[in-house]
Formats: sequence, C-alpha cells, structure tokens
Amino acid sequence: MSEEAQRLQRAGPQLSPQLVRAVAVDKKFFDAGREIWVLRGLNLEVTAGEEIAIVGQSGVGKSTLLHVLGSLEPPTAGTIYFEEHDLFAMDERHLAEFRNTHLGFIFQFHYLLADFSALENTMMPALIARLPDREARARASEVLALVGLADKIHRRPAELSGGEQQRVAVARAVVLRPRLVLADEPTGNLDPQTADEVHTLFHRLNSELGITLIVATHNERLSRSMGRTLRLRDGRLFDETR
Repeated sequence: MSEEAQRLQRAGPQLSPQLVRAVAVDKKFFDAGREIWVLRGLNLEVTAGEEIAIVGQSGVGKSTLLHVLGSLEPPTAGTIYFEEHDLFAMDERHLAEFRNTHLGFIFQFHYLLADFSALENTMMPALIARLPDREARARASEVLALVGLADKIHRRPAELSGGEQQRVAVARAVVLRPRLVLADEPTGNLDPQTADEVHTLFHRLNSELGITLIVATHNERLSRSMGRTLRLRDGRLFDETR
C-alpha cells in the first residue's frame, strides 16, 4: 500500500465540500412516438467521501440516473455540477477526458477484454490518459494488490473466477484514483459470499483512498451498509437512510 493510502486509512473517510450536485434534472425517452419520463425534477447533493446506495424497482431508472450523473448521457433538462463545474457545458473531447480522469464506472458485467491480462485491463484508463507505460503498469500493479490480486496480474479473464473478474473491473475503475465511482448493480451476478467480499472492497476504497461511491443496487445488505440510502421513485429521490 502506498504512503498516501496508508495516511488515508489512518485518517478514515474525510467528508469535505460538495462534490456532485444535480439540479432539477429531467430525462425522457421516446418509444414509438410516446414520451417516457424516467427522471422528473430530480435533485441530489453528494458530499465528497460519501457512500450512497440508490435503490428502487427494476426499470425505475437507476441506471439512467448513474449514466446522467456520470456524464454518459445528457439530461433532457436540468444541470449536473461536479465541484460547481457544469459537466455538459464542456465539449465532448474535454468531457471524455474529464470522465476518464475523475470518474470510475463499475457495471454488473465486468466488460474485461478477453485477450488482455488483469494487469493490461487495469492499465487501460491510464494509457488512455497518456501516462507512460511504466507508470501505468506501476499504478495498475499497486491497485490490483489493493483488491487482493497481486498474484494473478498476468491471468486473463477466463482464468479468473467471477468475483476475481469483478475485482479487476473495480481495479480498472480506480486506477487513476478518481474522485467518484459509480457502480450499477456491481454484485448482481455474484453469489452472496463473493458479493459480500466485493462490498467490503468498496468500503476499503472509500476509507483508504477517499473515493466517493454511488451504487445502484437491489442488494439489501449492501444498501444497509452504505452511509446513505436513496430510493428512486416517480423520477425523484427519497431519503430512506435508517
């Protein structure tokens, strides 16, 4: 573990000023000429260092919300601020660079490249950011050790278990130490024990690296372990934190 990670681990998660703010966000789609509203007047404020679970019925729009917050899809109306910068005021090139550097994404399916090793898959965001190959390898090796795969960095996805593959996906998402990680049903394809191991890993990333987490999930154990639980219903968020 790096000296910086050790310092963060001793200090614990640091809640600091507002990181993300969604203001009056609408999102609609068209199906056979019919308007389908997914988000309607949605507001959200996220403080740096938080762990937030987004829950709700299937099809309610949790994935869409993460895509909008992560700048993968623009809102129909409203504004997404990241540290008071309007994300969608950026042109596409700068937005893509911002997304790769400041945000991490984890999905239910790992989307690893089959012909690449765990190390090479984890390096990808660093290479896209034009880091030198040596630095990209060093960062990837360090974060793979953090997620418990130091002895499997040269294995390809087919040589890893489902849980190990998802750990590589987590490592890839955090290799550039993003401020925010957005995870969409990240343990939906895992057995309960492996899912719990991934949940523990998320909390370690939050406490040791100070990464803010927003996780859309149906897993009640995961949602209960997060600092704040928000339910998406009728296009808006309702706080259900116990």
